[in-house]
Amino acid sequence: MTRLTKRELLAGSAALAGASIAMPAVLRAQAIVLRWADGQAMTHPSPQSAVKAAAEVKEKTGGRIDIQTFPAGQLGSSRDMVESVASGALTMVTEGAAQLGQFVPQLSIIEAPYLWRDPAHMTRALKSPLIDELNKALVEKRGMRVIGVTYYGVRHLTSGKRPINSVEDMKGFKLRVPEVDTFRAMAEAWGARPTPLNFSELYLALSQGAVDGQENPLPTIQSAKLAEVQKYLVLTAHIITPRLVIVNDAAWSKLSEADRTLVRAAIDTASAWQDKEIVTQENGLAESLGKSGMIVVKPDLESFRKPVLASLPAKFESKWGKGLWERIEAL
Repeated sequence: MTRLTKRELLAGSAALAGASIAMPAVLRAQAIVLRWADGQAMTHPSPQSAVKAAAEVKEKTGGRIDIQTFPAGQLGSSRDMVESVASGALTMVTEGAAQLGQFVPQLSIIEAPYLWRDPAHMTRALKSPLIDELNKALVEKRGMRVIGVTYYGVRHLTSGKRPINSVEDMKGFKLRVPEVDTFRAMAEAWGARPTPLNFSELYLALSQGAVDGQENPLPTIQSAKLAEVQKYLVLTAHIITPRLVIVNDAAWSKLSEADRTLVRAAIDTASAWQDKEIVTQENGLAESLGKSGMIVVKPDLESFRKPVLASLPAKFESKWGKGLWERIEAL
């Protein structure tokens, strides 16, 4: 069986999109193909929710709109996939807000450490005019649009060789972080050595000792099988993370208003399922991971929080915009 490379697949997608313009209208009407990528493994609720949304859209349109899903980073790194959506080679991607900060700097604030008091605070803010303002900037600057928001979970640390009881234990600790400046700044505030890596490289890096530990929500730690290569689960709860469903705005604009409404409704329904599933998993996963062999540590939370809040909001104020942190805190 011939296997396509990521480059060949994306090139083929672009060629098909161009060829469809020359097809007779009758053939074009047979199916509108939307390609939706995600870096998470198929065992995680995020790509599972994409499959659910795709099935609903296919059923309600009689197959006229075909959403094809590509989980597990099949189409490249987080940066690759976002750039592919910006260029139009890919239709949609589900990705963290901080990753999108490379395109619209203000967006990274909604995945900043210690910003959200709880998931309800995050949800309230992302249903406010704030998200409309950020979305407007994303459309104008990079031709992408947010059409869905999901709850990804509360992020915690893991460590391979030593327990982490306070921020003092982070000195010199090689911490894998996403390739995002706010995450690097957080690690540096803790005294750690930030090591940016794409998520698809994480398991191998941990197993080989290239990094000492990482940070992610519990469902991600579980679905990526990180308990196999990490001994300690450290419940720091340092970031409450939303993920955004992003679409190429030109492709989105080609859909009729009725079709856009239908697709968005399917994404909202699937996202609600995902959010509930993530919360359910979070409620029992610390205990479950402990039973599977990890040692669960409840650290001194204030020792982690204090150095980050003392430096990070001021450091990124020029990137996010003056007063935006305080405005979100007040919501």
